[in-house]
Amino acid sequence: MDSFIIDIFVFIFGLLIGSFLNVVIFRVPKGESISFPASHCQSCNTPLKWYHNIPLFSWILLRGKCAFCAEPISKQYPVIEFINALIYLLLFYKLGLVWYLPFVMATFSALLALVMIDFEYMAVPDSINFFALATSLIQPDYIDAIIHASIAAGGLWFIGFISSIIAKKQAMGGADVIVAGTMGALLGFPNFFLAIFLSAILAIIPSLINRENGVPFVPFLAMATLIVYLYDSECLKFVETILYG
Repeated sequence: MDSFIIDIFVFIFGLLIGSFLNVVIFRVPKGESISFPASHCQSCNTPLKWYHNIPLFSWILLRGKCAFCAEPISKQYPVIEFINALIYLLLFYKLGLVWYLPFVMATFSALLALVMIDFEYMAVPDSINFFALATSLIQPDYIDAIIHASIAAGGLWFIGFISSIIAKKQAMGGADVIVAGTMGALLGFPNFFLAIFLSAILAIIPSLINRENGVPFVPFLAMATLIVYLYDSECLKFVETILYG
């Protein structure tokens, strides 16, 4: 029973942070403050009541429409809240109640925000990217995390630099390099390489479908990082089975 109560608490906490993430995702790319003005309808600009801002449940009770103008409310709001809550629950199951769990949660929340912003703008804000990197370093083995982050970011930068010379155009954005540093800090080695390989696999089909316009790569890096972080042992066993039978 106690475990169930903790699960509920973690899920609700994830919903609350997910609600804040929606503000970050909508405002930060536009250079707007995440504190002022207060939450309001994007259609009629009417300030929302507190009971209009209850994560997930308000959207359901309002049937996805503004209480004042009845304009549709984007499905992104409840989806982000639910995904963030689910991520928090999975991280709690993985790590338990350790002192650095909030920092791991914060890192993956920041990565989720980067995913949504990159999908929308094909670019990510440095402020959120560096926040994710900073929180990823706050862990028991912080020295190793700093070393792994430096190697991962430096290695990816060097690959991008060489690729740019060969292709005679920029082959990799700076945002990808920072995300690589976050990945290195979270995963270490060799799990970092597993995540890079997995992200490339995840990106194959979308890249083929959107060959002309291209696809943002940060979302695939973030998804691969979460998968490998949660299932690191299983991923390593899978690779060993492929290599050694």
